[in-house]
Amino acid sequence: MTDRIHDRYAIDGKIPAPDEMHDIVVVGAGPAGLAAALEAARAGRQVLLIDEHPVPPALAGSDVPLWFGGRATAALQAPERLLETLVENEPLIAECFEAGVDVRLGTMAWGLWRNREACGVLPRAMLGLADGQKSWTVGFDRLILATGARDCALAFAGWDQPGVMGALAFDALVTRYDAFAGRRVVILGSGDLALETARIAAGRGIDVAAMIEVRDAVQGQGTMPDAPVLTGHRLIRAEGGIDGVERVIIAGPDGAEQTLVCDTVILAIDAVAAIELAEVAGAAVVTEPLRGGAVIPGGAGEVLPGVWMAGAATGLMGPRALAEAQARAVMAQALGHTAELPDVPAAFDRMAYRAEWLRALVATSPDTTMVCQCEDVSRADLVGVQPPRYLPRPDKMGARSIDTLLEDGPPDAEQVKRLTRAGMGLCQGRRCREQVSLLLAMSANLPPKSAPRGNWRVPVRPVPLGVMADWQETEAMSAGWDVWFGIPTQWIPYPDIGTEAETRKLATLAGSMHL
Repeated sequence: MTDRIHDRYAIDGKIPAPDEMHDIVVVGAGPAGLAAALEAARAGRQVLLIDEHPVPPALAGSDVPLWFGGRATAALQAPERLLETLVENEPLIAECFEAGVDVRLGTMAWGLWRNREACGVLPRAMLGLADGQKSWTVGFDRLILATGARDCALAFAGWDQPGVMGALAFDALVTRYDAFAGRRVVILGSGDLALETARIAAGRGIDVAAMIEVRDAVQGQGTMPDAPVLTGHRLIRAEGGIDGVERVIIAGPDGAEQTLVCDTVILAIDAVAAIELAEVAGAAVVTEPLRGGAVIPGGAGEVLPGVWMAGAATGLMGPRALAEAQARAVMAQALGHTAELPDVPAAFDRMAYRAEWLRALVATSPDTTMVCQCEDVSRADLVGVQPPRYLPRPDKMGARSIDTLLEDGPPDAEQVKRLTRAGMGLCQGRRCREQVSLLLAMSANLPPKSAPRGNWRVPVRPVPLGVMADWQETEAMSAGWDVWFGIPTQWIPYPDIGTEAETRKLATLAGSMHL
């Protein structure tokens, strides 16, 4: 029998093993992640718990991972102080330390890879991490994604100024960071998320000028706040000055306008499950309106071999105690035990509610309202399928619109992103993803459930190139790579460049670039 001949240009064997190896890795130190990590540690398992909070000021300024909206104080410039505040405000973090959990705060997960169809060369499943100074990979036997949710942003006139933010970011700044730079807020929405936002504000002495609801009745089941709840009202615009929002103009059912003085507008209409890591690792994605849109099928539990999800990342909207109970059950299942997941209360059609709010905001704002703030793409640009204003627009582009694209079939969010750059900015579409999807559905007369959606790609967090590049290739990786992008020498191995072998290969290709 002859020995197997290995192609030195093949990719297998060139990817190094993870820099670290852990029994159990938990991503996310919210209620679900903390409960899961404690459950495993108390069972005697070795656990790594990571969380990207406190986020660097640059990411917070870019509204990643939450929509901070320029309402964070200078406290974000002192990471050591934030770490202390974070631990002080979340007792379960200290419990994790005491239980022997390897807790790493300020550490983001930007990629997740596993062997699957069309990818079989990895030494094992691994997670990409970065902490602002370096990036590295960790391997795991079991991975729990308790990545939570992110803010759902919807555009209106004046939303692109400091003082317009998301409900989850408000919660983080107030209850975790003690770093909220506002005194009087207006809350959009009246569901459970909005009611909880009003409760948090009242508990910290922040004045709630009003809660605005486009529907004729309050949508949440929680305790009503001690603040005006204006149902059947629409937001016309937010006005402000050098420091951002100073007032909002609203209209009642009869069309009469009134002014509310405030320094912050909080969008608490809905939240979106943070499924980025699961999606880039190959998990299926479905649209379920009751779970808030794009989610991983099945909800809490094992979503990929060796990968489990729990908490708000599954689309769960409920009290903290429910998220913790669900996470403990999921971790028990991951450890091989039988555990019943707690019942999840019935929800309403969150996508329809989101779409109703968007239609109301579209009706009261001009077409020049920016949809994608990062790339300066207005609603007119999006529907007209035009590039942003900072790029040239040849005359022939004037004939292009969403209607011309619809002649070829249903709208494609990825195609529209490439043509308009909406969603290509530093925030990676976190401020425009859901509204772009719904606007395309509205243009095509599709129900919210059928709204097209874009895909997530690695890195799922904007990692500085200096951090990403701080990685040493092994000798095996450096040897044998082909030149992929130099067209005249495409498919020519490095050692053959400048030799007779290169001449023979080019003659074989004969200019066709095909072997």
